[in-house]
Amino acid sequence: MSLNSKRTAFVNAAKSYEGIDIKSVNKVDLQNIADSAGLKFPHWITRVSTYKVGRGLWSIPVDGETEVSEVKVKEVKTPKPKPVAEPAVSTTIEMAKGTSVEISAVPAKDPLFVPFGNFSDVEAIVKSNMFYPVFVTGLSGNGKTFMIEQACAKAKRELFRVNVTIETDEDDLLGGFRLVNGETVWFDGPVVEAMRKGAVLLLDEVDLASTKIMCLQPVLEGKGVFLKKINEWVECAEGFNIIATANTKGKGDETGNFIGAGVLNEAFLERFPITVEQEYPANAVEKKILNKVFDKLNVSDTEFVDKLVAWADIIRKTYVEGAIDELITTRRLVHISNAYAIFNMDRMKAIQMCVNRFDGETMTAMVDLYTKVDAEAVNAETNTETKVEGEEECPF
Repeated sequence: MSLNSKRTAFVNAAKSYEGIDIKSVNKVDLQNIADSAGLKFPHWITRVSTYKVGRGLWSIPVDGETEVSEVKVKEVKTPKPKPVAEPAVSTTIEMAKGTSVEISAVPAKDPLFVPFGNFSDVEAIVKSNMFYPVFVTGLSGNGKTFMIEQACAKAKRELFRVNVTIETDEDDLLGGFRLVNGETVWFDGPVVEAMRKGAVLLLDEVDLASTKIMCLQPVLEGKGVFLKKINEWVECAEGFNIIATANTKGKGDETGNFIGAGVLNEAFLERFPITVEQEYPANAVEKKILNKVFDKLNVSDTEFVDKLVAWADIIRKTYVEGAIDELITTRRLVHISNAYAIFNMDRMKAIQMCVNRFDGETMTAMVDLYTKVDAEAVNAETNTETKVEGEEECPF
């Protein structure tokens, strides 16, 4: 059976197409030929076994050849044409060491950052370029991650951050194969990226990890790691270091505030030479932080800043004494500052909106504590309610 007009047009295009052997072409070649002739992909070739001459290779029918499925031909045992010695099309592509596109991982300096607590110690370690793993622990929202980020920004060191969860495994950390355009591609994980570049690796919320985090044991010793999936040994470049953050010390959480925080393997914890305990900033520092936030928001109310810091300090002391189950973090004070700018500088509304996340009893206790600190805000709210109640109703 002769070829129809479109198939004939494809065969003619193949004959004139340079740089290929029409007796041994792959799908890329077929698509390129079709594109050159303005035709669709020739499925009529790839779907017929007679035209297949090897794995992923086909022979284009010329000189009146027909499909064996349509014409019965006496089988003659002749050797199939061997594929042309072209570079093999691999289904696995290894990424170049590091990223294929150079993008700086040095964090930007944040104008709102105010150094306090252990910042100078962390900065000294980062600047030293030594391999000296650090475990940073402290309650939520007190600037642990922000401190590390800004220490790297000041030292102009690249930082690779991994947000650890119970699902984090070797594939997420060291790297693995990903499907890209139908091909299996190897991608380095953030740990390997940091090792190759001599960067700082941040394991954020590491106490949420499962035992799968133990794949980092040799890395925590600064000895490199073997990538078994691609049979490669990766050394730690000069300057590589690891800093981990956690809300606990890796011994679990008995308060119930950090659900998911588990007990880390003692051998894993032992590989961190020092542990830094991050506290909330002192009142003077916290005021400076909030004043910077207010300046960015074009809001001027130093009195409200003073009240917020005093209120948060009382709640934290009450928390330590066990009289309240939650506390106000520095992060939440920043949230309140933003709400204050959004809701027309209504102090009570900003506070109420930002403590609604707590249970009813805790929320009420926190609001009541603030009313004792800032009676002026309560009076302003009462006056507003009285004014609204005194307005005449519209007759329509």
